[in-house]
Amino acid sequence: MWDQAWVHVHEAGGGGVTTIALAGVDLALWDLRARRRSLSLTELLGRRHDRLPVYGSGVNLHYSLDELVAQVRRWVQSGCRAVKIKVGRPDLAEDLDRVAAVREVLGPDRELFVDANQRWDLDAATRAIPALAAHGIGWIEEPLRADDLAGHAELRRRIDVPVALGENLHTVHRFRDFLDAGAVDVVQPNIVRVGGVTPFLRIAELAREREVRLAPHLLPELSAQLAFALPETCWIEDVEQAGFAQLGALRTPTGLRIADGWATGGPAVGLGMSFVDATASTVPGATATPAAPAAGGSR
Repeated sequence: MWDQAWVHVHEAGGGGVTTIALAGVDLALWDLRARRRSLSLTELLGRRHDRLPVYGSGVNLHYSLDELVAQVRRWVQSGCRAVKIKVGRPDLAEDLDRVAAVREVLGPDRELFVDANQRWDLDAATRAIPALAAHGIGWIEEPLRADDLAGHAELRRRIDVPVALGENLHTVHRFRDFLDAGAVDVVQPNIVRVGGVTPFLRIAELAREREVRLAPHLLPELSAQLAFALPETCWIEDVEQAGFAQLGALRTPTGLRIADGWATGGPAVGLGMSFVDATASTVPGATATPAAPAAGGSR
């Protein structure tokens, strides 16, 4: 039914608000399907991995150098085998100092990914990335404006560092466009932004066909469940203090465990998502309503 729904709503926007809306329905229906079989989503799809590697991630461009180094030390102490930091300071020299300091903490054997969050134009990216590459970076994420297909294709021809993107691509069609143009080495679909499990699996299959790596964007409580069922090994992104549980959004734990640099476990049944009621305390005198037992309210 996903394709029929997308045909119906896509004139309101091929992606973004429409695919995010479809994700709510899609996730609820997959949750329902798994629950009817008394399976988790991973087991329904077919588990292929018992654990997957985690990289530490954070919104840290505004951090001082000392704060950034302390954050990276926390990730190393927690067992992370890779970390991702933000770059794109107005002065490239600052980025270089910060990346050098992080590499010193990581040592030579851990991966270092960097994320520019669309802050550069083509010329700035062409200058910055080779300089950053001297410190051994595993990928450069969103170096240019996310919808600049031609710019990413040209940048890919100019640099040797793998380009990662996809958190702001919302349909399998756009992922195909970037792959066809040779503009990306690591695709990063966000399960909610692309419209749920159904299109996420199609994007993963497309990446597999094109022999391009997949690294799901954010939401480890959801994306790890899918990644456990994929044939390839994917990095799982764990953003410091930004998980559903860390934000206080979950009524009960999902069963996913992130420890010692690995994601393991997962829900026993369905998606395992049971959210707290965020409305009762905002309206004086309101009576609390029970939280939905699963994603999308499916039972």
